[in-house]
Amino acid sequence: MNSLKKVFVLIFLSISSIGLGQEISTYYLIRHAEKVRTDKADRDPHLTQVGQERAENWSKILKEVPFDIVYSTSYHRTKETAQPLAMAKNLPITLYNPRTLYDAEFQEQSKGKIVLVVGHSNTTPALANKIIGLEKYPQIDDDKNGNLYILQVSPQGVTSQLLLIE
Repeated sequence: MNSLKKVFVLIFLSISSIGLGQEISTYYLIRHAEKVRTDKADRDPHLTQVGQERAENWSKILKEVPFDIVYSTSYHRTKETAQPLAMAKNLPITLYNPRTLYDAEFQEQSKGKIVLVVGHSNTTPALANKIIGLEKYPQIDDDKNGNLYILQVSPQGVTSQLLLIE
């Protein structure tokens, strides 16, 4: 099954679980799109043209997902990655601190919700690992911007899947 078919199956499962009245929290985690790398001293670069196109593509790929919340770190590159989807869904971008994400408050706020979290090469897999309670996912290679982690937390347990969308 190719990656897009897997995404659609998981989207269907996310939507289907809503109707069952279960407290299922679904997290879609992505790393920011390609950033400008011309100034090594710039700690807050914007997206490149390719990165902007990837951000638009994320919005298209995930258009059928009924997101409740869109999270981003405060950096330009993460906000710019989240922006097309947030605009398409008419949702605000909620800023988060990656060091405290998935604490008790976040878990309560996202319980039963479908959430997009845009992060970084180190924070995105770290969050996935924290949600599943295992050290399953390594840091993302610096040249990879197409990882899509889909995690569901339900009374029956936690499921996770990693797809590469190019």
